[in-house]
Amino acid sequence: MRSVHLTRLSLPLMAVLFLSGCLGGGGGSSDDTRTGSLTYNGISGLHYTTASRSEQTDSAGQFRYYPGERISFRVGNLPLATDVPTDQYLTPLEFLADIRKSLNNPGTDHEGLQTHQITEQQLLSDTTLLNLTRFLLALNWNERITEGNGIEIRDRVVQQLNDALPDLTAPIDFTVSETDFTALGSTPSPANQLLAGICFYPEEDELCQTPPSQEEINNAPPRPEDEDLRDPEMDYQEDLQSRRDRILDATRSLEDFDTEAAQDYLTRELNAITTDIGNRYYLDNETANHPASDTGIKDVSIRRINGETDLDKVEAISTRNQDVVIHAFGWQTATVEYFIAGDSGGESEVIVNFRPRNSYRWVRKSLRVIID
Repeated sequence: MRSVHLTRLSLPLMAVLFLSGCLGGGGGSSDDTRTGSLTYNGISGLHYTTASRSEQTDSAGQFRYYPGERISFRVGNLPLATDVPTDQYLTPLEFLADIRKSLNNPGTDHEGLQTHQITEQQLLSDTTLLNLTRFLLALNWNERITEGNGIEIRDRVVQQLNDALPDLTAPIDFTVSETDFTALGSTPSPANQLLAGICFYPEEDELCQTPPSQEEINNAPPRPEDEDLRDPEMDYQEDLQSRRDRILDATRSLEDFDTEAAQDYLTRELNAITTDIGNRYYLDNETANHPASDTGIKDVSIRRINGETDLDKVEAISTRNQDVVIHAFGWQTATVEYFIAGDSGGESEVIVNFRPRNSYRWVRKSLRVIID
């Protein structure tokens, strides 16, 4: 009898333990997904697909993924990027395979140190990248993106985009020349045709109505000069023309979002990502004082806030070799060794430059060394 009672008691207990494990109770969670962000300030409203999920970037422009997955993005039914390696931060630069590969080739600055920012800026002249970025800027609900805000693509915009796609004269091709991609006039480009079919105002707004045709304007009576003769219920030629102009002026085109705007936006987002990543690392000492007589090997270590310092490469220089000399550095130990070579009163900056593992970005920190 005792064993039967124990069995009956153990089944609910096992169920509780099983559920707590599945739900992450008590600190035990089997969900090791990570959160990524599309640019630093985010692009919301894009649909993304990985091997494990098919969802929409949230209001902060974030997505969820498992390490090692690849991700694809689309706006509505329009594909933007496919088979992109997931990471904590992605930008339109990672959307394009050739650019993604080039990002791993750093430039060298005037101090002889490697930096990814030179490469980033060189790649910002790529036509496909600029076409894609200008298009994304044009889909933002507000026509201008203020600093510190991301791109907001609302459901209303996505719905209108999907409705307009089947009526385009040709598919949207981000790889064509800038002239072809942004063409207006009697034969506007597919991208501009699509934008013309989207109203960035509430559905009931007058600016979302079909503009009066020129025939309707011509058939309407002109407005009498004498105000007493005007019918308040009548739409005169001048009224219809004014309404037409307002509606057409509210229509967006890629001409409103030029190359400079796209480059400024990308530069701002890229620099914000670099700053955020750099803020996670620090040197275990910011200032070091050593007597001139102490010529032994000193070292400074690279640390990561709330995590292991996992580096791929390290390099370092002294800004005044006559005072402080770099002896050695290594990514395995995440340290830089130096020694004093100058007289009392001298000083130098030890600039430590390193690249975290699985990243193309370089982080730079400095140690001020003062000789007592």
